[in-house]
Amino acid sequence: MPDLNKPYWQDYAELLRQLGLDSESKGTLPEPNALNLLLGKLIVQQISKPLRFVPTPPPPGTSYEAHIFQSGEISTRQNNWHDLCNALVWARYPRTKLAMNARHCAEIQAGNLTRRGQVRDALTLFDECGAVVVGDQPQLLQALAQRDWQALFCDLRPAWQQHMRVFLLGHALLEKLLKPYKAITAQVLIFEADADFLQADAVTQCAKLDGLLAIQTQAGLRLRSTTELSPLPLMGIPGWCTAQQQSGFYADLQVFRPPPFFGDQPVVNSDQQRQATVSHRETARRGRFDIGEGAEMTYSRPSPSIMKINHTLVDQRHRGK
Repeated sequence: MPDLNKPYWQDYAELLRQLGLDSESKGTLPEPNALNLLLGKLIVQQISKPLRFVPTPPPPGTSYEAHIFQSGEISTRQNNWHDLCNALVWARYPRTKLAMNARHCAEIQAGNLTRRGQVRDALTLFDECGAVVVGDQPQLLQALAQRDWQALFCDLRPAWQQHMRVFLLGHALLEKLLKPYKAITAQVLIFEADADFLQADAVTQCAKLDGLLAIQTQAGLRLRSTTELSPLPLMGIPGWCTAQQQSGFYADLQVFRPPPFFGDQPVVNSDQQRQATVSHRETARRGRFDIGEGAEMTYSRPSPSIMKINHTLVDQRHRGK
């Protein structure tokens, strides 16, 4: 059972308590029909039917995404933590999940049946492992986008509590956090907001973020490709893992990996990448080349973009739902 005192359960603790699930709980999980209490009276607009969890699988020949879009029914296996975590995300971010579902189906209807394609790959990755990081300090956000783990988690550590907020939307992430381990990594979208957003209560933050993500996802402004997503090792977040106190915790390159060395933007001797010297064969394999006289050029993929939150747009659209 989840330990609801851990910071990563912040946005789901209330929902889990409503279901009678916490560190003291024992026994089986709620049946899918019981999870509908979390949804309230949400309506799937294109079919004017309520959104609901059901214990039955989609009909033969109908995909999971298409069945939701056509019926409003979310197939949910009984006594299954993966599906229950998915239900939690549906309850907390329903507009975003509906927008993602609509994008999936639009891609399918466009004829992308033989392969998932970039858009559906991005949607699936975010649905399973996605998170959103919102902050009001550009230096912190840039360190995340550039995978400068030393700056992000160590040099700028005192600024985290006041200036950064992490929202978990990937249901596979939530399932992993039932038994957390060091290498759990989210794939994140990065937003810059003002202090007012960060000072709002958690429920208000989630509701505004849900409205924003739904608008941008439906409009095709976000989740067009997996390159928009930046990795974030969750156990590196200050306060999320007691093992952070151990010497060398952040020096583990199997978890806190540097950026990949390929792409179209050269970076010469980047301090932010903090790479150890490796053999000529290894450097060539990874896309790092000696350009003479001790200089090196590293080819790296451009960092994911950081988008600003437009409060006026979010507030207006959210009230109109």
